[in-house]
Amino acid sequence: MTREEKSQVIQELTAQLADTNTIYLADISGLDATTTSNLRRACFKANVSLAVVKNTLLAKAMEASDKDFGELPETLKGNTSMLIAEASNAPAKVIKEFRKKSDKPLLKGAYVEEAVYVGDDQLDALVNIKSREELIGDIIGLLQSPAKNVVSALQSGGGKLSGILKTLSEK
Repeated sequence: MTREEKSQVIQELTAQLADTNTIYLADISGLDATTTSNLRRACFKANVSLAVVKNTLLAKAMEASDKDFGELPETLKGNTSMLIAEASNAPAKVIKEFRKKSDKPLLKGAYVEEAVYVGDDQLDALVNIKSREELIGDIIGLLQSPAKNVVSALQSGGGKLSGILKTLSEK
């Protein structure tokens, strides 16, 4: 690879890092062609982009980026695959589901909404992260709950009151 090609790859990686808030780094070494193809297919279905990257080029792209990746560049050893998605927990769900059949991919680290997670032991925490849309739905549900209670109390109270008046008028 010439210097110009490397420079171009670094620029492309820097642009990718700037455009997304969810980046997972995983080790998929040791997977055969069929298993790797199945992983790529699972990623595609979950709307996750999977790309094998060179560690040095990704490290330089992280340095050039405006974001603070914390300890993530230190995990760039051995084979590294980068998983990018819109939903913050989508790559973690793909990895966890795929690990039911295989011992790989291993999570090296993740950058999710300005938070850095390092190590494979963080996978369960990442799976449980709610997406932005799920959080908005939860908040709307919480806000609607008290209003629904007030409306139902007013409606039932009106029914009781009219029932009492009707009974009294009949007597």
